[in-house]
Amino acid sequence: MTLSIDPNIAKAKTISTDFYLHRHFYESSKEKIFAKTWQFIGDTDLVKDPGWVTPVNFLEKFMDEPLLLSRDKQGKLNCLSNVCTHRGNMVVEKPCKLADLRCKYHGRRFQLDGKFLSMPEFKEVENFPSEQDNLTKLPLFAWNKLLFTTLDSSINSDDFFGDMMKRVEWMPFHDFHFRPEHSRDYLIDANWALYCENYLEGFHIPFVHSALNAMIDQHNYTVELYKYSSLQIGAAKDADYVFDLPKTSSDYGKKIGAYYFWVFPNMMFNFYPWGLSINVIRPIGVSKTKVSFLSYVWDENKLRQGAGADLHTVEMEDQDIVQNVQKGIRSRYYKHGRYSVTREMGTHHFHRLIAEFMN
Repeated sequence: MTLSIDPNIAKAKTISTDFYLHRHFYESSKEKIFAKTWQFIGDTDLVKDPGWVTPVNFLEKFMDEPLLLSRDKQGKLNCLSNVCTHRGNMVVEKPCKLADLRCKYHGRRFQLDGKFLSMPEFKEVENFPSEQDNLTKLPLFAWNKLLFTTLDSSINSDDFFGDMMKRVEWMPFHDFHFRPEHSRDYLIDANWALYCENYLEGFHIPFVHSALNAMIDQHNYTVELYKYSSLQIGAAKDADYVFDLPKTSSDYGKKIGAYYFWVFPNMMFNFYPWGLSINVIRPIGVSKTKVSFLSYVWDENKLRQGAGADLHTVEMEDQDIVQNVQKGIRSRYYKHGRYSVTREMGTHHFHRLIAEFMN
């Protein structure tokens, strides 16, 4: 089953509804899309000091790859498989501080960087230990305090994050603090890709988000496409609710209320004058998705102002629309739509990437 999207948006039809409805695509996307791309796995606060280790899960309830973050005695960060190379037991079950890693099943020990240390009752085993007895080390990309990894290192992290990093490099990331009380999860009865493509166009804002529309200047709303990411710039109507941009910024002099960055396939980085909301979109079924809002605040006084004032209400409005679309695409009378050339460039770009990876 081949997916095809015309590169000319004026001629293109949207991706086949089969992609949202068939388990074949859901299952094959695990290796074809998600294993080959970078995923957010936490921040450096999880392993602040040498000796700290924390278990993490690469796309829980979808990929379910058990990993661990460690900071070794030299202070270096590592992302490792959390599965013992002897009999497959989980090595670390909860965040803790350790001198080394020890599997509680048969006592196999590893250094904090994953290298094999020792194993009881293995003197007679030939050609042991080997490289296969170390814990697998995964690529780890750190952007300030944010951490990402991939199960396949064939695509460089800069292709995914480089354009975003350059655009907002002036922001005081050292002042960003994770705030769990402003973070939450949502369960949505819709395919993960429907949620992402809704995010990727501001076309629907006047029709779906009345409060947000009062803040955003649609006439100056712009979209920029990159290799594996895109940016929507939410120009503000009111100059009181905008970024104080430095002269070093390429956007200096503009009234910007929000930067909406999307990174293929399933991450959104929403920068507001108060800080950053990371949205991680996790498939957990063909028509079931978990959306996590993770808030990093750097100016508490601006939390309830401007485009980022009421994220929960905007989410509820988006959720209602996306769930209705999931119902609608099951119709025998709908297979494809068309794109607005001026408003849906981001969704067209997303569909082309899906087709590229899936094919």
